[in-house]
Amino acid sequence: QVQLVESGGGLVEPGGSLRLSCAASGIILIAYTVSWYRQAPGKEREVVASMTSGGITDYAITVKGRVAISRENLKKTVYLQMNSLKPEDTAVYYCRLSRGLNDYWGQGTQVTVSS
Repeated sequence: QVQLVESGGGLVEPGGSLRLSCAASGIILIAYTVSWYRQAPGKEREVVASMTSGGITDYAITVKGRVAISRENLKKTVYLQMNSLKPEDTAVYYCRLSRGLNDYWGQGTQVTVSS
């Protein structure tokens, strides 16, 4: 059974940093595209960053230059380093692993950027 567990969210002041983690089990991580999404209150879920199994990354324009996605396949863990956080980054952040018809989501971790 595949499980994804996000952690690392919390309350941070504007300009601060957070590193989110997504620990996967029951899956061979190296074969999957990994992504981070976020959903703010009253808004649709949007992709923040993604990385293919080959290591190609892509970032939403709203976060480009401020976040970095990475993965440790042997540890089955995906990371999202977020710097220079802004109040508009406040959202629940979700990890997603996808490969063909296989599509798995974590339960989300809350990130709140506020002074």
